Amino acid sequence: MSFDAKPFLKTLANKPGVYRMYNGKGELLYVGKAKNLKNRVSSYFNNRGLNAKTQALVLRIESVEVSVTGSETEALLLEQNLIKKNKPPYNILLKDDKSYPYIYLSDHDFPLLASARGKRHKVGQYFGPYPSSSAVKESLNFLQRLFRLRNCEDSNFNNRSRPCLQHQIGRCSAPCVDLISKEKYAADMNNAVLFLQGKNMDLISGLQNQMDEASAALLFEDAARIRDQITYLRKVQEQQSIDAQYGDVDVIAVAQAQGITAVHVANIRQGRMLGSRSYYPRFNMDETLDEALAAFISQFYLVMNHDITDEIITSVKISDESFIQSVFSQQKGKPVKLSHTVRAQRLRWLDMVKENATEALRLKSEDKQHRKTQYLALKAALSLKDIPMRMECFDISHSHGEATVASCVVFNQDGPLKSDYRKYNIEGVTAGDDYGAMEQALTRRFKKIVEGKKPELLLIDGGKGQVGIALSVLEALNITGVQVLGVSKGTTRKAGMEVMIFNDKTFVLELASPALHIIQQIRDESHRFAITGHRARRAKPRGRSVLQDIEGIGPKRRKELLRFFGDASQVASASVIEIAKVPGISRQLAQQIYQALHA
Repeated sequence: MSFDAKPFLKTLANKPGVYRMYNGKGELLYVGKAKNLKNRVSSYFNNRGLNAKTQALVLRIESVEVSVTGSETEALLLEQNLIKKNKPPYNILLKDDKSYPYIYLSDHDFPLLASARGKRHKVGQYFGPYPSSSAVKESLNFLQRLFRLRNCEDSNFNNRSRPCLQHQIGRCSAPCVDLISKEKYAADMNNAVLFLQGKNMDLISGLQNQMDEASAALLFEDAARIRDQITYLRKVQEQQSIDAQYGDVDVIAVAQAQGITAVHVANIRQGRMLGSRSYYPRFNMDETLDEALAAFISQFYLVMNHDITDEIITSVKISDESFIQSVFSQQKGKPVKLSHTVRAQRLRWLDMVKENATEALRLKSEDKQHRKTQYLALKAALSLKDIPMRMECFDISHSHGEATVASCVVFNQDGPLKSDYRKYNIEGVTAGDDYGAMEQALTRRFKKIVEGKKPELLLIDGGKGQVGIALSVLEALNITGVQVLGVSKGTTRKAGMEVMIFNDKTFVLELASPALHIIQQIRDESHRFAITGHRARRAKPRGRSVLQDIEGIGPKRRKELLRFFGDASQVASASVIEIAKVPGISRQLAQQIYQALHA
């Protein structure tokens, strides 16, 4: 490193400000803000406690420039402006130049509902903002389907002489040719406005009453149509609150694994969730979760210019929380609250956003390019000649020997190949004999080898015993060219501490190894698939509803659940929040039902 830090550090003041680090070509590497410039910049050059990425940054530094500011607030604002302008490679970078979209209700005798973006200069009402145009389209599609509202511009509306295609497919009541009165259209539009304002409980209750009345009158087709409307309403409204007392809130959760950071942001306006969006910020300094989220939030609101809401709920307490809260309050001109410990409705929102952040992280981990990196690491870790084009993993699931099922999941270079997944119902094996079950499953699988469908790598969820079974089965069937990798949970049975058994060797991969991440993904998918098959097999001979096995669910509550959702499968696919909306079902009981159906 040619940069001589000692004399430079002596010149720094103990004041707030911004520092900029450059390489030998004069390119900006990193921008940071500090409450105390001397202490903060010195921390980069003390050679103690620096992570690998920070050390890599320091090795590239050729010069450092500082700007003293009047306060830490000014330093934060200057830092974010410099990041936006210069996009330094070692800072968090977000890309989002689009404004948020709205739903626009025109001022007309037969109002138009349409999407709008940019300045709100038209006369009428605006609802939003929504997190994406797809969220707007989904809401508009729902409103047209349920209330048959027009979506044509006034020029078309004023010049039509016969109904358009939208009317023919049941998505418009054709007010342009007087097929609906002004009063009835206004009633439909009022219902749509209630929906957009989050006051949709009356809609659901009214539809349920209509469905019951139609059923009592033996109008089963009408009842089925209304039931489908209710189901569609719940699907579109999934995870949305109907309580408007909470005002405007943003809920932000972060998840981090396998070198990927996912941040999920949900937007609540007037107590109703308008939608959410996932971001994948690039972090290059090995930030902790609280540091990563603080950096994201600062740039999200100060650089990307998103509206600062009255309250921002985060999944973890961010670093400098009170300071950032004061900056946001100054920017907004009124108090802004940052929360990380919440209760009641806010907790339900936060739980949902956390779940979405975790799911976003999972989806990102399945990205093709990321997977290629994992496969290359797997090849290197196992000293394979080539990247395996096909991998299969076997696992066994049973309950004390009952209804034993073996699973076989398949991965290729594009990820899970679900069309080739297989389940094997194990018969004629002593209850609880995992070795015997594994031998039967592998024998049945490899007796039917199809050209082009032989795995190069066979993963076995188990230790040396299961690996020995696999090798003996392959040898007995004269199967060659298949390498066997055992994945044992190890003595600690903790994720990341798995012991690999390969070519008579046992070893542990580093926690951050991409090879370990892909092995864990395949093993976990095999485990999930085996459990699913086992539960289905165990439940089949019982010939009874899965709801009957849940403690606290008697005939009355079971009837309410089925009336609310339509059938047991809809209950199983519902969230805790949705289940808790059923009359007579508390939040605690909803959690119990959800856990019983997803254990």
